[in-house]
Amino acid sequence: MATTDPRPDLLERWHALLTRCGSPADPAPYGAELLRRWAEPQRRYHTPAHLAAVLAEVDALAEHAADPDTVRLAAWFHDAVYRPDRSENEERSAALAERALTEAGLPPRRVTEVARLVRLTVGHDPAAGDRDGEVLCDADLAVLAGPPEAYAAYAAAVREEYGFVPEEAFRAGRAAVLRQLLARPALYRTATAHRRYEERARRNLATELELLGG
Repeated sequence: MATTDPRPDLLERWHALLTRCGSPADPAPYGAELLRRWAEPQRRYHTPAHLAAVLAEVDALAEHAADPDTVRLAAWFHDAVYRPDRSENEERSAALAERALTEAGLPPRRVTEVARLVRLTVGHDPAAGDRDGEVLCDADLAVLAGPPEAYAAYAAAVREEYGFVPEEAFRAGRAAVLRQLLARPALYRTATAHRRYEERARRNLATELELLGG
């Protein structure tokens, strides 16, 4: 089944967001560059479709955020730099946000906050009361609570991105990540996401872990 390309809608959303945030710059070049990055060929899960899904979740959780538009900016940048064979993607994405948003004329305080939020996605573990961090991390982890077939597609796409890793090593590393997530007292921090997603996400994670062990 053919899927609709989310990029035209994303570009419209980007233009509206940057304008709403008070940027005096033309949004088009920045949006085009971001979408070029999100569509790089090494990506299988971290694609424009993932960006669109995270932005939709931010919208759904916006009531919990202190500044929803700052969270939306962070969503745009959180995986803008993505190389699965490297470990500094979040840091490089945050640095890209600092450069681009400063050039686009956004206030330093907002630029700093966007970069902080991007860096939070390394561990998805915001401090209690960090409302914007909670919304971004919950939105990014919402994929864990999809229906079984959607979760299976997500897991398969992640495996494709790490196709250069031998099977045994991948299974061990992925299992360690899943165990770490399952050991948390709560995967989701906002009341809405916790209510909607916690149980299903834990069930999906446990199922994948069992399959990896098998």
